[in-house]
Amino acid sequence: MYLYRCVNEESKMADMMDRMVRAAKLDVSLYEEVEADRDAMRQAMGVVLLASLAAGIGNFVHGGAAGLVGEALAALLGWYLWAYLTYFIGTKFLPESQTHSTPGELLRTLGFASSPGLLRLLGVIPGLTGIVFAVAAVWMLITMVIAVRQALDYTSTARAVGVCLIGWIIQAIILIPVFLWFGEVPQPS
Repeated sequence: MYLYRCVNEESKMADMMDRMVRAAKLDVSLYEEVEADRDAMRQAMGVVLLASLAAGIGNFVHGGAAGLVGEALAALLGWYLWAYLTYFIGTKFLPESQTHSTPGELLRTLGFASSPGLLRLLGVIPGLTGIVFAVAAVWMLITMVIAVRQALDYTSTARAVGVCLIGWIIQAIILIPVFLWFGEVPQPS
């Protein structure tokens, strides 16, 4: 039984890693796959945690150990809030005729859209932190637009960009005062 569990867990990890690579490669079919796979929620949360830990490690010089924990918590909160905002904006304010989605579908697709965030681990290289974080942010923005387009069944990429932009502004309005209250605004993730 123990051996079966070990092999099964190894298989799940390999599946998650494959999905992360496909997400980072902008594989549209991956986003459709995780949108439909209700069992992918733990994997999506794992991707968000890994990407946020990579950011914390990559920015360790500036944030220290407390930054690692803060980055992970902020990423989870941000992911959850972002998914629900995107769901609400995309299905209530800017739907297309074929738009149908659930918050879970957005949590899963947006979780995997965080995959390029693992690149931020390279921020530990002296002098590269800013560049690495900028490249990862742009790459993650692109994956998030694709994730939103697929999860909301949009035919228009421009509409997905609009939903992401509106959601980002609302999320910033909500989260920046919270982070200021605690003393620091984290790096965008």
